[in-house]
Amino acid sequence: MSLRELKIQTGVVKRLYKEKQSYIKEREQQIQRIERITAEGADSYDIAKQNEVLEETLQMIPDTQTRLEAARRKLQGLIDNQGSSWAETEELRQATDILKDTTD
Repeated sequence: MSLRELKIQTGVVKRLYKEKQSYIKEREQQIQRIERITAEGADSYDIAKQNEVLEETLQMIPDTQTRLEAARRKLQGLIDNQGSSWAETEELRQATDILKDTTD
């Protein structure tokens, strides 16, 4: 394994974590949007469409979480297998930091 692979896998974990956080934020915004348009007396069709958007977002959160967990396991495996040969490298520090930062 190379440092390049470690760096790539670190980036994968970071991207998936950001993606998950984005879906969580979108979920909250969508809930607020539905509450707002319902309070404003929006057409039932519009409310139903916004509920569909919310459902799609809700489906993406567990999917993204599953992919994030798999990527974290792969990164941890790289560190466990090769970490000693990468001791004191910036790439290893970044990888261990991202593992800590993405733990929920």
